Amino acid sequence: MRYLNPKADLTFKRVFGEHPDLVMSLLNALLPLAPGEEITDIEYLPSEMVPENPLRKNSIVDVRCKDKLNRQFIVEMQMIWSPEFKQRVLFNASKAYARQIDSGENYHLLQPVYSLNIVNDIFEPELEGYYHHYRLVHVENSDKVIDGLQLIFVELPKFHPHNYSEKKMQVLWLRYLTEINEKTVEVPEELLANPEVKKAVKAVEESAFTPAQLLGYEKFWDIISVEKTLYYSAEQKGWKNGMKKGMEEGIEKGMEKGMEKGMERGMERGLKEGLKEGLKEGREEGLEEGKQQIARNMKLFGLAPNDIAKITGLSLEEINQL
Repeated sequence: MRYLNPKADLTFKRVFGEHPDLVMSLLNALLPLAPGEEITDIEYLPSEMVPENPLRKNSIVDVRCKDKLNRQFIVEMQMIWSPEFKQRVLFNASKAYARQIDSGENYHLLQPVYSLNIVNDIFEPELEGYYHHYRLVHVENSDKVIDGLQLIFVELPKFHPHNYSEKKMQVLWLRYLTEINEKTVEVPEELLANPEVKKAVKAVEESAFTPAQLLGYEKFWDIISVEKTLYYSAEQKGWKNGMKKGMEEGIEKGMEKGMEKGMERGMERGLKEGLKEGLKEGREEGLEEGKQQIARNMKLFGLAPNDIAKITGLSLEEINQL
């Protein structure tokens, strides 16, 4: 049996956009719901996905639904992280929250909106955990909360089931999203032992899709590949431009300071000889200052001290003191 990757547009919507029991199970497993707040029914809402540009139309997959308490749930599968994604999530969740009532209606009718964002990329490299929960809390007293918006981000590449002891269903669903793909030969028994996950595995069997759908599936991954290349190129270009600008500014600033110091010392030593000697010292100090400024910029860009030493000629001790 051959399987498709459940993170793609076609498959994600097939599994979680056509099976209320499966999206309900996913939400109960991944949302920070207290005992007694579990979702017991789901009604799908129209999707409002509007691509920022034609190329990125397939980078975001979303499912929207609500339960009998009128709590709304937005589920998004983000294939590539971009800096503006958090703002987009906040905007969409806020819009869904505000649209619950018409002008003049009572605010007590408003119900919470949960935005679950599964990201196939790492966007918080300095944080160890894969689960990030945002809500409105009092800065000094975190037990004081304004209910309304709950934003959850899951970094799939950070998830490793043997490193965590979360609820069983959370682990099973994240294993499903990270382990099932075109290379799957045999589905792990733990996944098939759960009726809901087993149903989700069955839904992504290649035989369940038409040739036209499979063509669209392949096109989806082609577009994702192009997007990744463009993002990588943009990041590299930005890094190089920043390095170049930093080096130029460092040399210029260092030379200016060095020339000033050199001129002052030169004038003290005499008009002719003093100026000659001062300019020489100024250039030397300017170059040294320039090297130090370049090293500072390189440290800001995250270069290793050994690499900075090779490029600037400064010692590791000098670099660590900057």
